[in-house]
Amino acid sequence: MRLDADLLVLAGALLKALAGRGWCLGTAESLTGGMVGAAITAVPGASVSYMGGIIGYTDREKTALLGVPAELLEQRGAVSAEVAEAMAHGCRERLNVQVGLATTGVAGPASDGRGTPVGTVFVACATARECTVARLLLDGDRRHIRVESTRAALRLAIRLIETTPPEVEETA
Repeated sequence: MRLDADLLVLAGALLKALAGRGWCLGTAESLTGGMVGAAITAVPGASVSYMGGIIGYTDREKTALLGVPAELLEQRGAVSAEVAEAMAHGCRERLNVQVGLATTGVAGPASDGRGTPVGTVFVACATARECTVARLLLDGDRRHIRVESTRAALRLAIRLIETTPPEVEETA
C-alpha cells in the first residue's frame, strides 16, 4: 500500500506527541482496514508508542474484539458516533494503552444497508478522561475516502494529546 507523504508526516507528529507524554496508542479500524496503523508503523521507531491495532470490519468483530455492545450496533448502526466512541474505548482497554483511536464509516461504492450515505465517517480518539468524536462527510472514490479518514484520525489524535493538560496523568 502506497501511503501519501503527508500521512507519514502526521503519523510522525502523532508519535512525537505520544512520546512527549510517555503514552502509548492502539488503533481500532473498520473502513480504513489497517491504513491508520500502516501510516504509524511506516515511521521508524513507531514501536516505542504504538502497541498495535484491531481491525473490526464486521459488527461481529466489533463486538468480539473491541467489546462494542451488540445492542448498540443494532440500535445505532456501525456507522455512528456512539460506535466509534465504543471502538476507541474498547481498543484502549483491550490493548492496555493510554490512547485509543478508531475509524468507522462507509467507503463505498455502496451504502451500508441502513441508508447511510457513502462518505459518512466517524473517527474517535479516547483517553481515560475523555473521548473526542468527529463526523466526516467525504466525497470521492473508496481510496480517497479511506485516505481522508486516516488523515482525519491522525489529526484528531494529535489534537487530543496536545490539548490534554500536562498535569493530567493517564493510566492504561
